[in-house]
Amino acid sequence: MNRPIRVLVAKPGLDGHDRGAKVIARALRDAGMEVIYTGLRQTPEQIVAAAIQEDVDVIAMSILSGAHNHLFPKVVNLLKEEGIDDVLTIGGGVIPDEDIPTLKDAGIERIFTPGTSTSEVVEFIKNNLKR
Repeated sequence: MNRPIRVLVAKPGLDGHDRGAKVIARALRDAGMEVIYTGLRQTPEQIVAAAIQEDVDVIAMSILSGAHNHLFPKVVNLLKEEGIDDVLTIGGGVIPDEDIPTLKDAGIERIFTPGTSTSEVVEFIKNNLKR
């Protein structure tokens, strides 16, 4: 691998709070990754378009609004429609434990809940890249 891992950090939906996403973005950057942060209130279409444009290795989504069961799988489905199967897709935020198996079945490869250490996120990405 001759370039840094490229990670798109995205906030899908109508969340107005992005402190956690910014903490993760900084931790990934400090770990040597190249981070593209899309900002608040992104649609799944905007997230996928940015991922394609930026040629990312990872999409890391953060959500607090409760719309994760709809928005996270939509991102995965849009990636599939574009023929993209080599992007690691992860999520985090306030997500009930009972929703995690459904999200994994939908193609989200890991869900990080409140209290997860940033080093755990970094290590997961490094150990699970698809490229």
